Amino acid sequence: MKASVTKFSVYGILLGFTAFLAGLSFDITTNEIFGYATIVASLLFVYFGIRHFRDKKNHGKVSFKQGLVLGLLISIFTATGIAVADYIYTAFVNPDFFTEYAEKIKAENPTAEIQEFTSAQAAVFMFAIVFIIGLIISLISSLILQRR
Repeated sequence: MKASVTKFSVYGILLGFTAFLAGLSFDITTNEIFGYATIVASLLFVYFGIRHFRDKKNHGKVSFKQGLVLGLLISIFTATGIAVADYIYTAFVNPDFFTEYAEKIKAENPTAEIQEFTSAQAAVFMFAIVFIIGLIISLISSLILQRR
């Protein structure tokens, strides 16, 4: 199981980093949409990781529990990688990101109340978003792929 987790977590992190860098060329609105698409695409490796473990490592069998554990581990590592990328970007590459984003929101909705985040808070928030989406994908993948 360890090899499958490592392999597919690395794939998810690499896709997340690459797409994150590619998304920097977009405006804030397009980048937001692209960001969520990147999260889902990176977490599709949960499905492929469970399937690989079942078909190549575990003789065609995987229980719901095994699939869920495998999927959650891949999700945790992928979420951590994406959160680190988010932290690096907001802390070092573009430290004015939150100010720019708040100005954009205020321009669109002058009555909106904006709370600015620190880079660390944003990274934790990003981890939570990615992990929750990963949990959902892990549950669905485990149900689809389970074989006894």
